[in-house]
Amino acid sequence: MSAYIYIEGGDPNSDPIRCRKAFRKLLESAGLKGRMPRLVPCGPRNAAFDAFKTAHANRKSGDFIAMLVDSEDPADDHEQPWTHLKKRDNWDRPGGAEDDQVLLMTTCMETWIVADREALKRHYGHKLQENALPSLNALETRHRHELHANLEHATRNCSNAYRKGKRSFEVLETLSAATLSQLPSFARLIRVLKSRL
Repeated sequence: MSAYIYIEGGDPNSDPIRCRKAFRKLLESAGLKGRMPRLVPCGPRNAAFDAFKTAHANRKSGDFIAMLVDSEDPADDHEQPWTHLKKRDNWDRPGGAEDDQVLLMTTCMETWIVADREALKRHYGHKLQENALPSLNALETRHRHELHANLEHATRNCSNAYRKGKRSFEVLETLSAATLSQLPSFARLIRVLKSRL
């Protein structure tokens, strides 16, 4: 059996290695070391969806093909991601595709980053303005633009202030899977992968 996850993020022309490394470290810390799927950074979300559709159409029996994308907006039901993607993006579920093949970062990767305050403090040090970060309560209901702005504001005095791309992946690889498991989207991701790999 082969397993592939097509990931939104990591511009294929500039930082796919950083993206792949960051997600690999995070997934290994969640107990998937030794049974990792092949991680394929695709850049923009539509590119991830296109790559997923092609791989799904050409899969061999027993292969697990999935995509990991931002939900962009809060998801009504984490267990029915195709319904969310149809409503939000008008993406049609490919024939034979299952809900387990869609892994959502709700509402975005920054939700996961903001959730791990200890990792942020270790990464950014004493110049991190933790009080500029949003409350951890109902974190997955916050708008992605708000989360980006919060992270940029909280780290603005740090020499490595938060930005999408290289800096975001540097933080992502330091996150604690145990801490992130409190988020429904991350808990589902790990549950699905452990059951399918």
